[in-house]
Amino acid sequence: MRADVLLLPGLYNSGPRHWQSVWEARFPAMKRVQQAEWDAPSCDDWVARLDEEIAAAGPDVVLVAHSAACTTVAKWASAHARPVRGALLVAPSDTEARSYPPGTQGFQPVPLGRLPFPSIVAASTDDPYIAVERARVFAQAWGSQLVLVGALGHINSDSDLGVWPEGLGLLARLVGDERFAA
Repeated sequence: MRADVLLLPGLYNSGPRHWQSVWEARFPAMKRVQQAEWDAPSCDDWVARLDEEIAAAGPDVVLVAHSAACTTVAKWASAHARPVRGALLVAPSDTEARSYPPGTQGFQPVPLGRLPFPSIVAASTDDPYIAVERARVFAQAWGSQLVLVGALGHINSDSDLGVWPEGLGLLARLVGDERFAA
């Protein structure tokens, strides 16, 4: 199945209450990228899987990444030249911080090269996995617009956002596609 939007969960995948899962159920044009290992992943494996999915999706694909998957997108962009329409990077984890969960491989250092496609970084003001200042560093380095979405924690299942209309609005703004507007 060809997807217009690839959903890229972070560590441990996105459970049924996560906004990514809600979006996937609501929009047939959205497809989750399934990784072989969710709990102790290798970034190289995640990047390779992402490249396969982007190749299958075609040049008009949009990436919607959460948490560690934002680092995956940055690492993919530094090593691959396939066209991507844009990326919504939600709650990027600071994989170099002490607060980052152990057990992953290759997610450090976070690439700080400019992304070759439009992007928005959506960050919470009270995310336990990244400070606002560090989210600013990532957004600036990646050439992304930074949008602070308020105190939403890690913008995950615990945030209990349901369909997360603000996120859909960011996606619609990024790609100019109102079918994703809430």
